[in-house]
Amino acid sequence: MLQRIQTIWTLLAVLAAVFLFITGQDAVISDSIPLVNIGCIVLVIIGALSIFSFKNRKRQILLNTISIIINALLIGVLVYWLLNLSGGIQFPEKGIEPVFPLLAVICLLIANVFIRKDERLVKSVDRLR
Repeated sequence: MLQRIQTIWTLLAVLAAVFLFITGQDAVISDSIPLVNIGCIVLVIIGALSIFSFKNRKRQILLNTISIIINALLIGVLVYWLLNLSGGIQFPEKGIEPVFPLLAVICLLIANVFIRKDERLVKSVDRLR
């Protein structure tokens, strides 16, 4: 069922990845590999897979956990990028790119809580049969 609350939280995490893709175009960590763009595309794909695998809650939890790990790596890469820019770390001058993966991690953690809650509910109903 796509109308569950964990779908909304996962969709918010996917939107955070899309916003990072849009705003992270100036984040150049390596000249040859666009790490932020590749990470955002992978996060959107994994998020879509997680949303549409609503019948398999264990797969949803696994995909959300993988997304959390990728978001944590993106936070590290973006903080490294911010610290290596000239002029110190001031958000109005440099951007809000690390905020989007942080919001995605929070949304995915909340989604995992609700997925586990559904899993416990299904197991308790199965015991009654």
